[in-house]
Amino acid sequence: MENTRRESKYIRARERVTQIRKLYTGLMSYVVVIAILAGVNYYTNQLTYPWFLWAAFGWGIGLLFQAAKAYSLSPFFGRDWEERKIKEFMQDNERKSRWE
Repeated sequence: MENTRRESKYIRARERVTQIRKLYTGLMSYVVVIAILAGVNYYTNQLTYPWFLWAAFGWGIGLLFQAAKAYSLSPFFGRDWEERKIKEFMQDNERKSRWE
């Protein structure tokens, strides 16, 4: 029982590290691509219409959601919400199986 808990904690920690690594990779890509788009925008029309900001805004929203997921910053469900729900469903299934 103790080994399975350690293994599940290890798996969750590894998944979280993977999510954080993907976030950092996405941030680096964001900075590089938006800088290139800003350069193209500057050279084409001297920033009279800064169209690169549309891409920066849209991609930035996606990165915010990715960061919230990676760092478990969900305003709707607390940090322990998933774990509590799993325990709750397991207890419900255990109670139902007793009566069947």
